[in-house]
Amino acid sequence: MAPRALTMLGRKTRLARSPAEARLEFVPNPEPGLVYLVRFTQPEFTCLCPVTGQPDFAHLAIDYVPGRRLVESKSLKFYLASFRDHAGFHEATTLSIARRLKRELAPRWIRIGGYWYPRGGMPIDVFWQSGPPPKGLWLPDQGVAPYRGRG
Repeated sequence: MAPRALTMLGRKTRLARSPAEARLEFVPNPEPGLVYLVRFTQPEFTCLCPVTGQPDFAHLAIDYVPGRRLVESKSLKFYLASFRDHAGFHEATTLSIARRLKRELAPRWIRIGGYWYPRGGMPIDVFWQSGPPPKGLWLPDQGVAPYRGRG
């Protein structure tokens, strides 16, 4: 499959109105035979509570072992930003991001940690991975401290 031309990088880009409309773009992996980890963190992710319409905030950590391609970072940033006006529970939102990346990026392995700030006084963290990590992969901790409040 030939890669699509990049349409966002180096250009003024309009934010998609929804995650479904957001475009993810990819570039060829320069080392497809090597097992290595790519990490993206989005410490200021936002979406809306589907019940109250109030904003919800999370720190997302996305780790993946590339297959034949890499996700282009500007397109990922704009995809994640497209959730700003999207209503979804923490679990559904975190898993929808993981599923789309798995489907379109086709990594060897992927995991996501959704570290959500408290809703109703209780933080909800959501974790998912596509299976066991590849043998020989150095897999560092995601580096996000558990929520401790003010104490």
